[in-house]
Amino acid sequence: MSSLCFANTDSGQILIGVCDDGTIIGVDNIDETIRRIDDIAFNRCEPPVTVVQEETVDIEGHTVLVVKVPTGAQRPYRTVKGIYYVRSANRCRQASREELMRLFQSAEDIFYDETECYRSSLDDLDIHFFAAFMRDYLKADVTERLREHYLKNIRALSMSGKPTLTGLLFFGTNPQRFYPQAKIIAAYIDDKTISTPPKDKKEITGRMGQVLEDSMRFLKLYLREEHKIKELEPEVYPEIPLEALREALVNAVAHRDYTISAPIRIIVFKDRVEFRTPGKLPNTVTIESMKIGGAHVLRNPTIYNLLAKMGLVTDIGSGVLRIIESVRKTMQKEVLFDLIDTEFILTIPRRKGT
Repeated sequence: MSSLCFANTDSGQILIGVCDDGTIIGVDNIDETIRRIDDIAFNRCEPPVTVVQEETVDIEGHTVLVVKVPTGAQRPYRTVKGIYYVRSANRCRQASREELMRLFQSAEDIFYDETECYRSSLDDLDIHFFAAFMRDYLKADVTERLREHYLKNIRALSMSGKPTLTGLLFFGTNPQRFYPQAKIIAAYIDDKTISTPPKDKKEITGRMGQVLEDSMRFLKLYLREEHKIKELEPEVYPEIPLEALREALVNAVAHRDYTISAPIRIIVFKDRVEFRTPGKLPNTVTIESMKIGGAHVLRNPTIYNLLAKMGLVTDIGSGVLRIIESVRKTMQKEVLFDLIDTEFILTIPRRKGT
């Protein structure tokens, strides 16, 4: 069970011959113990955990067996009885439904944005809004006879006729009824620390397009604009390039982990704007690869596809690079990135915040 936990999560080591209280008792029959470990890893796990490494160390006159289990390349792993385990703090436990979805998503076996919402029905979609979307962005005239065909074709509807996460987010009459985490909390703090109560806070809900529009409206409300006269005509210079704000916002809704029950948070401080997105980075993606535009692993390909149809993403993975270059060119400042637990933070400095 421990090997499954480590293979399904972030790797680890199992010490055989050491009690829970740290007492060293050692292992008497090393060969037999290794054979038993190999049998469990190969024959009692599906798929077999083939990357287990064993080595022995001498501690206080006792032989301890160290079993190293790296993160498995074929996640998720389960027992032959079909049970999935994950590591939680210092113990192994059975995976919850949300954790199991996350495991399959990280392995790209399924994508959560394509899964159906079993509590919903076709009546929970605004069909007139969907028809307008198809007409405006895909140049398709949706007749009633072909309605479900088109919905299934863009994976807004499952093959069994249930709306998917994507379908509800883009075309739902009330998306947050089914996915309360699919919202944005926007706040303005007239200070440099999150411990200061916000002067303004908004819970931004609705369909995807409305959420994006309202979020941009909130940002424009609290970020300064310079007005300069050029050739007798006034020109507006936003404190932070609108392109950078828009890219950061769209990236957040496109790449967040929707299995996590937490909203996106956008916080305007005196000296910076933070975009806090639920979820770790997708497989193989690193902060460094994002900075050079070398990462394009999609956590939510169906959501991303519809955003691309709306002209909000480029489908080449260059969004973060455009944010960096835009801020660097217009503000001579650097965008910051951080990953804390299960939250990715993108920070854009304000022009005169310090």
